[in-house]
Amino acid sequence: MLPTTATASTPPPPPAPPPGEPHAALFLALGYMRLPELLACWRVCRLLGEAVAGDPLLWRRLAVEPPLSGWVTDQVLLKLTARADGTLRSLRLFGCLHVSDAGLLRVVEHNPRVTEIYVPACTGLTGDGVVKIVQLLHERKGNISRLRLDGISGMSKHHLDIIMSLMCKGNPQGQQDRSPLFYNHRAREALNTNDERPIDVDVCPVCANVRPVFDCTRDDCRKVRDSLWRCRGCYFCFPRCEKCGGCISPEDIVEADLACSDLMCLDCWLTVPKCSTCNRPYCERHANLMVSLSMAGQFSCQRCKELDASHENQEDNY
Repeated sequence: MLPTTATASTPPPPPAPPPGEPHAALFLALGYMRLPELLACWRVCRLLGEAVAGDPLLWRRLAVEPPLSGWVTDQVLLKLTARADGTLRSLRLFGCLHVSDAGLLRVVEHNPRVTEIYVPACTGLTGDGVVKIVQLLHERKGNISRLRLDGISGMSKHHLDIIMSLMCKGNPQGQQDRSPLFYNHRAREALNTNDERPIDVDVCPVCANVRPVFDCTRDDCRKVRDSLWRCRGCYFCFPRCEKCGGCISPEDIVEADLACSDLMCLDCWLTVPKCSTCNRPYCERHANLMVSLSMAGQFSCQRCKELDASHENQEDNY
C-alpha cells in the first residue's frame, strides 16, 4: 500500500490578549514611531506607558519637529533625553526656539556618546555654545560625526574652524567634504539622509557669513571655478534656480516670474506649465497650490483664483 501524504495541520490562532490590554504587535510597532506617537502611546494605558518609558532603545534617536518644537524647553528636553539612560546617539531639534546653550550642554553631559546633533533654526543657541559642546565631546572621547547648524546665531569662521578641528581629531575620517554641493529643495532640508558632510555650513566666499554654500550646476560657470567671479556662495549672494540649481541673472529674476516665492531661471521657466490667466508657473515645491480647471492640463494660481472670487463678489453686490 502506498504511504499516505501527510498534510500540514493549520496552526491554531494566537491567543487574544485579555480585555483591556493592548495587542502584542503594538509593542513591536513602538520602535517605528516618531516622538508624537510615542508620547501619545505613553498615555494610552499603564502597560503601554511602562513600555514606552522603560525602554531606552526607543529614545536613542530623538527628533523634535514642529509643532512640538515650540513647546520644548531646556527642562523638557532634559526629561525626554533622560529616557535614553545615557545611550542617546542622535538628537535632532528642528526650530526649538526655547532650547539654550546651557540646556543642550546638560543633555550632552549626560549623553557623551551622541554622534549626531541637528539644531537648525534653534535661535536660542549660539556659536560659542556649540563650540563648548564639541569641546566637551572631544574631552570625553566622543565621536561626533554630524552637526547641522544652519540658522544658529553668532556663528563665525573662528567657531567653524574650532569645530572642524576638534571633529577631525576625534574622527580622522570626518574631514569636511569638498565635493560640489548643488542647490535644490533637498539640499536645503535639515533632515537630508543623503548628505554625508560632517557640517552643513561653510564660510561664504562673498559675504564671509557662515551659511550653506552652494556650487553652480551650469557648465560654463564650473569651467571658471578658479576665477574670482565664480558663482559659488550662499543663497543671498547668488540666487539659485529651484529646479536646476544654477545661478540666476538679474534679467531672469524679472522675466521668469513665478506664482510662488521661489526663483527659477528662464530656461527652466519655459519648460514648466503655467497659470492659464497670468502665465506664471509654480515650482515643484509649491505645485500643490495649483487650482485645477475644468479643461484638462490647465490650472489657475492662487492669486488669480482669489481675484476671480473678488470680482464675482463685486458683481453680486451690484
